[in-house]
Amino acid sequence: MKRPIRVLVAKVGLDGHDRGAKVIAASWRDEGMEVIYTGLRQTPEMVVNAALQEDVDVIGISILSGAHMTVFPKILRLMKEKGMDDVLLTGGGIIPDEDMEELKKMGVGELFAPGTPTSVTAEYIKNWVSKHRDL
Repeated sequence: MKRPIRVLVAKVGLDGHDRGAKVIAASWRDEGMEVIYTGLRQTPEMVVNAALQEDVDVIGISILSGAHMTVFPKILRLMKEKGMDDVLLTGGGIIPDEDMEELKKMGVGELFAPGTPTSVTAEYIKNWVSKHRDL
């Protein structure tokens, strides 16, 4: 029997608004994924270490603070240092389209704006994991 997709959901930095992260975590649980929510005020190091310990398939970052061009590249670099090349880094929040494109060029997966149906995000994760992970 295949194990469920394991996703770590995190809020990085001083952004204290976690309603969206909790909504997405609950919706992914409803889709059959195993979700680990790290809570508020995580550092990139804390996120990557938790993802490594929990053996996740996906890291989902919720970011509303405007620090996305710092947070995502740092998490990507830490993931590469730890050999986590087969883990998807995705996320959502207030991220301008041009920054989304730049982050994707760096290696970040799809990024989702507020209002994106949770089913769209879940489908993206399921498709990515079926192509890149052997579950």
